[in-house]
Amino acid sequence: MSVNAETEAVDPQSAAPGEDIDAPPPGQTFGSYLLRKVGGALISLLMVVLLGFFAFRILPGDPVQKIARERQMSPEQMELLRAEYGLDKPLIGQFWDYLVGIFTGNLGTSYVYRQPVSELILEYAWPTLLLTGSAAILAIGLGLWMGQLAAWKRGSLFDRLTTSTSLVFWSVPTFWLALLLLMIFAGRLQWLPTGGMVSPGIEPGSLTYVLDIAQHLFLPVITMTAVVYAQYLMVMRASLLGEMSADYLTTARAKGLREDDVRLKHAVPNALLPTVTLVFMHIGGLITGAVTVETVFSWPGLGKLTYEAISGPDLPLLQGTFVVFSAAIIIMNLLADLVYRQLDPRVRRA
Repeated sequence: MSVNAETEAVDPQSAAPGEDIDAPPPGQTFGSYLLRKVGGALISLLMVVLLGFFAFRILPGDPVQKIARERQMSPEQMELLRAEYGLDKPLIGQFWDYLVGIFTGNLGTSYVYRQPVSELILEYAWPTLLLTGSAAILAIGLGLWMGQLAAWKRGSLFDRLTTSTSLVFWSVPTFWLALLLLMIFAGRLQWLPTGGMVSPGIEPGSLTYVLDIAQHLFLPVITMTAVVYAQYLMVMRASLLGEMSADYLTTARAKGLREDDVRLKHAVPNALLPTVTLVFMHIGGLITGAVTVETVFSWPGLGKLTYEAISGPDLPLLQGTFVVFSAAIIIMNLLADLVYRQLDPRVRRA
């Protein structure tokens, strides 16, 4: 990766004899940097664990009363059910059980599904990863490619068209765009399925099964990609515009390099650095953002599972999905800091 030579220049005469001019300053070794970042991530995770318990205790509604209405239970049966769920204990006792469950991997039993929350999260995780992973690949690739072209052709028709279109999609509410695509392509045109992940009666593992999943996946992925790729485009465009006046590009042109080589081999690698944090953070954020899309398209993932838990309220399931979503963002942010430090020597010397 090419890095602006001016930012890396160090005067050898200013270094002490025997001193490694490329070595980071005292206290800024990778070990201390890693410990500081991991410590911050652990503190954030601790705050998430605390918030995951108390935030959902203020939600209106009693899960036991809702279950009693659906099953016509007597007051005695309601008390037994409350004792089974541990809701008859004082708040501090419930909190202690919650903490023990978090650290032992036991997230409790879902009130609605009557299954362990850990098993439900594992079961519903891979459809969400399939959806958000596909959307992330498309959004990152499309946004970075169009962003660097728009910056290099600043002021052109392509630049104005791509930036204005992306900003429109970025400002559109996700649920509104999802419903619009659903009405057009699944309702009026009837080209694609209205929801779900796979049609009933199809043998798993067959080619027809894979193609059917791809059909169900198309509209949710397009929706998530449309509302996300604009952020990559705008950041990439702004970053590349800042690099275009750099001296090292003038030097590259003076050596006789073609404009495409100057852009792809020198300008773009440097402009990519600011997008690293954005990419990692949005990978974690896409998982949490799947709630709206999965609900509209009835996609059987963690987002739809969370929506159903809210309508319960299914407290153990809400707490489990909240911790998973929050942990994904924190971990991606930690990885972004570590990767950015390795890519940019200026961060290592800071």
